[in-house]
Amino acid sequence: MLDDSDVQAVLSAALATGGEFAEIYAEERRGRSLRLDDGRVEELVSGRDVGAGVRVLRGRQTAYAYTNVLSRSALVEAAGVAAAAIRGSDRTQIADLVTRVAPVAHPARIDPMAADGPKLVELVTAAEEAAREVDGSVRQVTILYADSAREVFLTNSEGHRSIERPVRTRLVAQVVAAREGIIQTGFEGPGAAVGHELFEQHPPAQIGRRAARQAVAMLDSVPAPAGELTVVLGPGGGGVLFHEACGHGMEADIVAKQASVYRGRRGERLGTPILTGVDDGTVPGAWGSFGFDDEGTESQRTVLFDKGVCTDYMSDRIRAQELGLARTGNGRRQGYAHVPIPRMSNSFILPGQDDPEEIIRSVKRGIYCRQLGGGQVDPASGDFVFGITEAYLIEGGEIGKAIRGANLVGDGPTAISRIDALGTDFDTRQGICGKDGQGVPVGLGNPTLRISSITVGGTG
Repeated sequence: MLDDSDVQAVLSAALATGGEFAEIYAEERRGRSLRLDDGRVEELVSGRDVGAGVRVLRGRQTAYAYTNVLSRSALVEAAGVAAAAIRGSDRTQIADLVTRVAPVAHPARIDPMAADGPKLVELVTAAEEAAREVDGSVRQVTILYADSAREVFLTNSEGHRSIERPVRTRLVAQVVAAREGIIQTGFEGPGAAVGHELFEQHPPAQIGRRAARQAVAMLDSVPAPAGELTVVLGPGGGGVLFHEACGHGMEADIVAKQASVYRGRRGERLGTPILTGVDDGTVPGAWGSFGFDDEGTESQRTVLFDKGVCTDYMSDRIRAQELGLARTGNGRRQGYAHVPIPRMSNSFILPGQDDPEEIIRSVKRGIYCRQLGGGQVDPASGDFVFGITEAYLIEGGEIGKAIRGANLVGDGPTAISRIDALGTDFDTRQGICGKDGQGVPVGLGNPTLRISSITVGGTG
């Protein structure tokens, strides 16, 4: 996007007032979205956004300015605005630029941008029709399609220069079913850092059917029991608990602010010895994966818990320096108008050695949670409340009636200290994680796992 002379001019302007480090983050983003609601295409939107941001650092001081004009003059002006907030006597030399290639690439085999409007309508229609065929109780079906193709140019005063072209594709089905005054919903929304090869693994009709089956199954639900119960989380569907109750508290900015229950606990065993939890942005094609983070640090696999021991935090450039840690490649931003902050990529609880079916058979009375919903977490204490969107009673080692109105209540450290079985299976889910006004794609994953005792809020 920028030649070397442009880069030199912009970085020189950024460092003119004594900055110790400067970077340019330039981006071109193309994207489309389509929404099909009850058989009608309600919106088909496409857009293109171009811009760049200039960041200057000195110690813990940060200054940032951005522009949506990719010209030398506009970027030099933005650099001057950022530099005006920094004061120092030293002049940082700009290192010779060297083009870096990410060690892990995530190419799209089938370019989503090659699909025209009629093809996208065909995809969402197939999902909707399959959902309605599941049962006559299906009342409303909404299908959402989205794709994006970006070109990201990143360079800095330390000589880093890189270009990445990430692609993401997602298809979401939301279904409402109703019978005899009872209304329930279902959701299925696979996505990946790939093109339309996504639909080879997740055909649109399958996505629609899964959402509809969830909604229909919950129509026969009974009020959830309440109290301390054994809970089994199904593969993939419980990943959000690890993401929220553990992951956010292990992001280095929250740790540095002393707002995390995990601060100062590296080396301490918090989880059971069978638990290993990671954040891994290198997984090929995963929704939260990338080659370089948004500061130019290589994506990597960071072990957060090793056999239950708290081992590391997720850091960006600023917080790694502040805490005396190595950068883990977790500096992420929503786009060129935002500064990078520590964020998760793909946060997983890794599979164990237990037979998933035997885990369920081992429970005399408890709950099988196939899918968690939204929740609230306080990183300072680890306390959480999660809604459950699809769950069933376990009685005598067998999955029984569907239940509704259930919540999981607890705290992160206690919950992971009570994980006493991990299945050999594994699955993932995808989401957009919000933090400090920014949303980024994140992957969630877990095997079938058993929590020996946790508070379930219910009405039964």
